[in-house]
Formats: sequence, structure tokens, C-alpha cells
Amino acid sequence: MENAGTSAALPDERTCEQARLSRDARFDGLFFTAVASTGIYCRPVCPAPAPRRANVRYYASAAAAEAAGFRPCLRCRPELAPGNQAWQRDEHVVARALKLIEAGALDEGSLDDLARQVNVGTRQLRRLFVERLGAPPISVHTTRRLLFAKQLLTETAMPVTEVALASGFRSLRRFHAAFAQANRIAPRELRRRPHEVDGGALVLRLAYRPPYDFAALLTFLQGRALPGIELVDAHGYTRVFGTPEEPGWLRLGAWPDGSHALRLELHGAQPAQLLPLVTCIRRMFDLDADPHAIAATLGTHPVLRPLLRKRPGLRLPGGWDGFEIAVRAVLGQQVSVAAARTLAARIVDRHGSPLAQAPAPGLARLFPTPDALADADLRALGVTTARAATIRGIARALLDGRVDFRADQPLDRFVERWVALPGIGEWTAHYMAMRALSHPDAFPAADLILRRAASPDGEAMSTRALSTLAEAWRPWRAYAVMHLWRASADAGVSATARTKKVSA
Repeated sequence: MENAGTSAALPDERTCEQARLSRDARFDGLFFTAVASTGIYCRPVCPAPAPRRANVRYYASAAAAEAAGFRPCLRCRPELAPGNQAWQRDEHVVARALKLIEAGALDEGSLDDLARQVNVGTRQLRRLFVERLGAPPISVHTTRRLLFAKQLLTETAMPVTEVALASGFRSLRRFHAAFAQANRIAPRELRRRPHEVDGGALVLRLAYRPPYDFAALLTFLQGRALPGIELVDAHGYTRVFGTPEEPGWLRLGAWPDGSHALRLELHGAQPAQLLPLVTCIRRMFDLDADPHAIAATLGTHPVLRPLLRKRPGLRLPGGWDGFEIAVRAVLGQQVSVAAARTLAARIVDRHGSPLAQAPAPGLARLFPTPDALADADLRALGVTTARAATIRGIARALLDGRVDFRADQPLDRFVERWVALPGIGEWTAHYMAMRALSHPDAFPAADLILRRAASPDGEAMSTRALSTLAEAWRPWRAYAVMHLWRASADAGVSATARTKKVSA
């Protein structure tokens, strides 16, 4: 057996071997197993009989396996593997470039453009990708699109032409050629069995690494759900998306057979929307997190250790849209969660975009755009003068480019730009980084609940003391926040103790 490459993202050889033989779901997506005798690469959870050790090769990414000439397994389906958060959790050039690729930087732009955005030369960027992931940026981008196409071909009845468009190919001929080269079969070969159509919905499986506390995520979102835009219950999340003229909606719930996956049901989604929608949902519900790595760091602290044992699958709840999160964060300053939700609902009702036709019961509007709130008078809705001015300032700053929600920007730079706006402090900026960017190391250190919950005696620590303590929690400080907040909620912290730091 040999490891293919020396990528920092690839677990050590012994760990890979043990995970492969035990089909350990905790390592799903953290590496891929290729078999030299068959030319196929698999997830470590593949149910097929284990191959001979001498024939096994390990790769840090699906792109690396495909670049080495292996094709994806039709049984374990590598396209369903969770993403590897280790690639993106720091501010390394490769991590930033991967986030830009995920956001579509190579859909229209060139590799040279991508290299300029991360401030390195094209040759250096290619070298860094090969060292870290085992494949150059273009291969990573292409593999991502082809695996998504394979999922659509396998799980849906979408026409091949629409699958090509959904996976980013504008030429059907190029799609056929690329797919056949990667999979050794034509796209239509995956269409030999009929597909059931679930009431016109497109249903996709979104895998995660266990443990995963879906119920806790739903509880967090349920208390903040905006009427008319989203519905949250104990079993799932529903939301409207699209445009007023062409709205769609989605429903996310647990996969019925209890496997490590969520069931995404999409209605009215156009092909070009599918990959961005799936990417957004994966980020919002933190499906690519590695609980094992998070626990290895946070579990060493005496305050956090019992919290991780109690809720090992607690994840970071993201937000649908950055501007929406920013507005709701400002509205939540110094009021309860319920009061902030009421104010946000009023803004949606007054300034949100009404849909030409409600796509589903309870879904009738889209959240206001920055244009809609840049000059809006929100005081009549109960918003204080100061907060109304802050929201208008945020809208204008987004419109003129002073701030943005680009996921590739360093955390310190994001916070620096946002606190320059009137009414935005470090807590609000870090909260937005947690929810809008899903940044795993965002840390609102001034939070009163955190300063109490992290203290051994329950007395509030100083912000500086908590910041110093939390240095040992990097790069997972945001997960420590969620554990401490949840522990405080479980302990029955009263709503009056929830300052602006928690109510957003």
C-alpha cells in the first residue's frame, strides 16, 4: 500500500487503513481509497469487499484520485461524500482559493484571475494545490462539477441537457466528453433504471459525518424563523428562494432510512440554481464539519469537555444570506430573540418583495434587498433611530462595495471592515462571521453569556480574559460558542440575561 502524495489534508497511513477496514463514517470524505487492480476509487465507507492491501492507494481528494486516472465507484458514490473542512478552515492561499472556486470563480473566470484574487502567481497556485490536494485548481473545479452531475443523473429524472447546465457545462458536447473520460461511461448509462418523481420535486441526498445534531440546529433556527420566508418545525426547515416572478421553495429534513444524510427537496429550482443552492444548504447546516477534529481541540478544556460529551454533534448554524443576517444582528441588539424576530418580520412585511404567487403555504415574500432598505424609514416599525440608521448604513456600504460577505476574506480583515461602519462593534462583526460566513473561528468575546459560561465559578470573566482563554480553542472557537450558548440555554438562563450578544 502507498499514500498518493504528501498532502497535509490526508490522514496518516495507519489511520486511513483502520478507517477503510472498519468503514468508519467519521472519515467519510476526509480521504478516498483507490484500487489499482480495478481502476476505481471509493469512499472509506464503501460496502464492497475490502481490496487487497497491496492494491490500495489513498488520496486526499476525489480530484486527486481522478487526476491519477481512477473513476468513481458506482456503489458507494463518491459524489455523496461530505466535503473536507480541513481544506478551508484556515486562511492559507489554497483555502481562500477553494472558497472562491466554490463561489463560482472558475465558472466564468480564468485560473489567472483566481491567482490574482489570492495574490499569488498562477504557477505557484497550481503548485500549492498539487501539494495540498493532489490536483491542480482546474481539476478540483471540474471534478466538483462532474460529481454533482453524477448525483443528478443517479438520483433525478432531469434531462441530460439540464444536468449539463446545472453542473456548469454550457456545451453538451464538452459535458459528454468530460463525463465519459472521468467515469468511463456516457451520462445516459446512469439512466438505465427509472426514477420516481416526487410531486414534481427534485430530491437530493446530502451526506454528513456523524455525529450530527440536526435537532439542535432546528431548535436554534426555529426561534429565529421569519414568517413568510421560512418555516421551521421539529422535523425540518422550509424556505422560499428565487425571484418574485419565479419563486421556488425547498424543504430539508432527515433522510428517511436514518442514514447519515439529509433529504433536500427542491421545487421550482432552475438548473443553473442547483449547485449554488446545494452549496448554500451545505454551508448553512454545516454538513462538511469534522466533529472528530473539533472535539480533539475543544475536548481538552475542562469546561468544554463535558459539553462535547453531551452534544458531540452540535454544529454551527449558518444563515441563508449575509445581508439578512446583518439586519437581524442589528435588530437583536439589547432585545430578546422574540423581540428581534418581531421587528424583522415587520420589515419583511413592509419592505420584502411579495411573490407573484406563493409557491407553498406560509411562503409569500423574499427578504428585502440592500436597495430596498438603503433609504427606508424603519422607525415606524418600532426600530430605534440608531439601529435604523445602522441598517441603512449597512445597505449602502454593501451597495458601494465598502463591505461584503466574500467567504475567502480573512476573519480579521472582515471584522476590521465591518467595525468601521457606524453601529457595528466587534461582537456584531464576529456574529456575522459565524452566521453569514460560517467561519469556524469567529468569536464574539464580549458576549455576557459566554463570559459566564466559560468561567469555572459562573462569574462573568472579562472580555480580555475570555479571549486569552479561547486562544487554545483555535481554529474552532465558533463551535465553543455554540456549546457554551447551548449549555446556558439547557441550564435555563432567563431571557432577561440574554444581552444583544445572544438575541441576534
